[in-house]
Amino acid sequence: METARDVLRALARRHAFGDLEALTGGDPAAAALCAFGQRVLDLDAEDFGMPEAVGDVPRDLLDRARASRMPQAPRERPRGALASLRPAYALLLEVVEIRWRRREMAALVAAVHIASEYLPLLAWEPVLGHAGDPALLGSSVSVPGSRFGVPIEPGEPRRCDHTRPERSACERTLRVAAEPPSGWRAYLDRQHSQVASALGKCASGCRTPCAVMTRLDEPVRTDLSARAKLAADFADTAVVRLRHAAPVGHGFGVPSPEEVETAWSRARASLRHQPLAAAALAGTDDEDYPLPGLAALFSAVAGAPIRSDTLLHDVAGRLLGVLR
Repeated sequence: METARDVLRALARRHAFGDLEALTGGDPAAAALCAFGQRVLDLDAEDFGMPEAVGDVPRDLLDRARASRMPQAPRERPRGALASLRPAYALLLEVVEIRWRRREMAALVAAVHIASEYLPLLAWEPVLGHAGDPALLGSSVSVPGSRFGVPIEPGEPRRCDHTRPERSACERTLRVAAEPPSGWRAYLDRQHSQVASALGKCASGCRTPCAVMTRLDEPVRTDLSARAKLAADFADTAVVRLRHAAPVGHGFGVPSPEEVETAWSRARASLRHQPLAAAALAGTDDEDYPLPGLAALFSAVAGAPIRSDTLLHDVAGRLLGVLR
């Protein structure tokens, strides 16, 4: 016969942090870990690593979360996901696996969609030395001969593939570090993903490359272009398009696990036409992961190994310790 404590432990192993918090009887240590774990599972990146009102979270867990945090002020330190997106993608891999085991397909598809939006910045990171930090980006894109963020003069021919929203976002990113925190946060909420898209276009197939690309040495440019093209192709796969049929998108249907598996199989097949993706996906068919090959694709785009994090698993482990 299951005891109440057995139920709490089962919830911890399922990463059901929200349910667990409601059942822990106000224990500050458990409540803090539950609130923290739920925040991370929900990918609430603006508040990663922040103290919880219900109690103290162990410092080592907070520091790990801060590696994926989006700074909420122009000069905030550390820079978190603006310094490197690799920790954030490692966390996304863990979240995808947990959502799959919990059969929460809408949340899984939302996590994959978030990953697709910022993949171009992951591709650019080795070249820029950061993950598109607006405070540092200008030195790489505001160079002689660059058209990045430069308005198109009336009557002049269009020589840049960026859309109007992308051009506006590119112009804003070059000055937003001088704005107050409210303006900085508004930029991150509404325009940072547009900058990611714009940089992706610069690298993956601009018809008239400007100095943003031509200033790079040929081997660097070739490598970056291949990784950015993979990022662009990933964003157009069937599994990312599922988002538009889920409540987090524009419709009211929630994909079933079988539909997610089918979409991922189609995505892998379409991506294999690209040499970089084909090499990354080789030998991943039998991976013990809900979307086999996803970590390999992220690693190929990043140009560095990215493996699933264990942050949420470790939070659950700490909770089990508290519940004993």
